[in-house]
Amino acid sequence: MSLIGTLIIGLLVGIAAKFLMPGKDPGGFIVTIALGVAGAFVATFLGQRLGIYRADEAAGFIGAVVGAVILLFLYRLIAGKRAS
Repeated sequence: MSLIGTLIIGLLVGIAAKFLMPGKDPGGFIVTIALGVAGAFVATFLGQRLGIYRADEAAGFIGAVVGAVILLFLYRLIAGKRAS
C-alpha cells in the first residue's frame, strides 16, 4: 500500500509543482507529473533515511512538493541547456 500511496501523492505533487513553478517546460505537463512522482519517491527515501518517516510511511505532501520543485528546477536547467 505504501507504493500506491506514494504514487498517488506523487501525481498530486506533480500538479502542485507545475502550479508553483509555472512556465514552459521542455517536456510538458506529463514530464512534470513524472517529476512529481519521482519527487515523492525521493522525499520518501530521504525522509526515511533521516528518520523523519518510519520505514512503512510515505512522504508527506509538503515534503514531496519540495522534492518535486527541486527536481523540476534541476530538470529545467539540464533540459534547457540541451535545447540551446
